[in-house]
Amino acid sequence: MCTWYDKFMQKYRIILEGGQSEIVEKKSRFIATLRPISTQEEAVAFIDEMKKKYWDARHNCSAFVLGEHQEITRCSDDGEPSGTAGRPMLEVLLGYELHNTVVVVTRYFGGTLLGTGGLVRAYSQAVKEGIKSCVCGTLIEGYHVKMTLNYTDAGKVLNYFKSEGQEVENTEYMENVTIEVMIACKWYEERLENVVSLTAGKALIETLGRVTFLDKNLSD
Repeated sequence: MCTWYDKFMQKYRIILEGGQSEIVEKKSRFIATLRPISTQEEAVAFIDEMKKKYWDARHNCSAFVLGEHQEITRCSDDGEPSGTAGRPMLEVLLGYELHNTVVVVTRYFGGTLLGTGGLVRAYSQAVKEGIKSCVCGTLIEGYHVKMTLNYTDAGKVLNYFKSEGQEVENTEYMENVTIEVMIACKWYEERLENVVSLTAGKALIETLGRVTFLDKNLSD
């Protein structure tokens, strides 16, 4: 059964495919490169990779966020004035509610000083543009449910799921019909109650476990 907490803490955004974008501010180039990560080690390795790739740049500033609740965060100004690069970059990731994401903004100096405010704006904008170049998605918490039904009831249940936009992961037709679905916590109780009602209690419903899965309807 879902709890009060489940109904409000059920989803978070991730990057499915990384991207890159560039902005120019007073002749300085700011190149933002983003990538999905699953560990701090992956984040560090990616930052090192960007530093090697753009070895001739003045700065390679970075930020990353990890965890279902964004509990691990790190950022670096890489030689820029303190608080003008890494922290603003991190704030953008947090503001977009992204999880498990690393970004490096490479700066090629254009000869004109931007000042503290100008740097904050430039690094923040570079990350925002970089996010636009990525493919993002939403992970949600829910349950893996298996249902065994007769053929008549299976048709009713499949039509019901279709009308609700509920994805069906697997359907097997044998002596009976077996349907597997991933149901978000928000809809778990309601949809199972409706299945029971539609089948007059004849559906054999088994909850296989708690899962986190990609919500295809909420993906960018």
